[in-house]
Amino acid sequence: MSKFIVKGGQKLSGSVNVSGSKNATLPIISACLLTSEKCVLSNVPDIADVHSFIQIIKSIGAEAEFKDGILSIHAKRISKERIHDHLARRMRASILLLGSLVARNKEIEIDFPGGCVLGKRTVYPHIYALNRLGVNFSDSSNSLKAKVKTLKGNVIIMPETSVTATENAILASVLALGKTEIRLAACEPHVQDLCVFLNKMGAKIKGIGTHFLEIEGVEELNGASHSITSDYLEAGTFSIAAVITNSEIVINNVVEKQLDSFWQKLKEVGANFEIKNNKVYFYKWKKLNSIEKLQTAVFPGFATDLQAPFAVLLTQIEGRSMIFETLFEGRLNYLFELEKMGAKINISNPYVAYIDGPTKLKGCSIASCDIRAGAAMVLASLIADGVTEITNINYIDRGYERLDEKLNNLGAKIQRVN
Repeated sequence: MSKFIVKGGQKLSGSVNVSGSKNATLPIISACLLTSEKCVLSNVPDIADVHSFIQIIKSIGAEAEFKDGILSIHAKRISKERIHDHLARRMRASILLLGSLVARNKEIEIDFPGGCVLGKRTVYPHIYALNRLGVNFSDSSNSLKAKVKTLKGNVIIMPETSVTATENAILASVLALGKTEIRLAACEPHVQDLCVFLNKMGAKIKGIGTHFLEIEGVEELNGASHSITSDYLEAGTFSIAAVITNSEIVINNVVEKQLDSFWQKLKEVGANFEIKNNKVYFYKWKKLNSIEKLQTAVFPGFATDLQAPFAVLLTQIEGRSMIFETLFEGRLNYLFELEKMGAKINISNPYVAYIDGPTKLKGCSIASCDIRAGAAMVLASLIADGVTEITNINYIDRGYERLDEKLNNLGAKIQRVN
């Protein structure tokens, strides 16, 4: 297995380009299966999860070519064969095939998905949403079968604001008979980007960017071209890298409105930055302030995927800060790794932790436990005394495009060891 060896204490400088969003790319790839015409996607991140998803759609008959950030997909024919565990269990996003394949083929069998271990992430919201459209489900010990005669529009009140369940509901609804209303829909930037792409294909979706979507089903969709939206989570990660190292850098390709809650928290702690023309300019700060509470929420609240990276910043701020994770009960597991580095942390329960700072972190051997926790480990290693060894970096490669290379170009010293 590969690992990172990081020499801490380096100042950063220069500029970095934010890649396309992984979380937008995967459902949009699934959307390409809704048409027999060719689709072309640009600004696609070259990451492990994208390659895995391409492998899955190829296994069921789609033609796909990926080079230099351009992904061409032509799903002229899609088989009804079961999507097996060696592919499905590699990534949780394989569940996104439910909506598109039940709409295209009227049936699908898929082994239960894998991916990051973040608590009790059930498939119930997906089953509930698609069942409202007429889909019948059966399952065995390790696979899920979905079948429908005719998809029919309906009112879907989401049992939770699940991003992927909302996306599956959207993917199925665009080809359903009649009108579908999705209430309490997730409205994260990647959900919005999926809707924009589907409308380019001929779908009729209203309410994009809100928790209430209206979808008028159409008979068929056409091929389309689309540029994937920038990854706001990567932008947030590099922003924290700038603040914790007190460095002056420029982050390019940033959509400001996608990170309103994040910018608000950065200002609250005293970070010195300005945003103009899709660029974020970070300057040196004089003093950082503790915050009473960092509480995650569904969009447009503070993103759960930026909670772990932000916690690294909190270890460097004088005073006590509270983290309240509202979405995943396993999301605080990375804090045990920060404690190995010397961080002063009190974990009250699976959702609440307190961080006392500032603490000088020390290099040691730590591990990634999910994609964003992996990014947090890299951030912590940038400011640690000595050398840090980070294992399980396959998680990082699943969600970040060449994170080590981009940070090295800014002045970090990260060695990838295979």
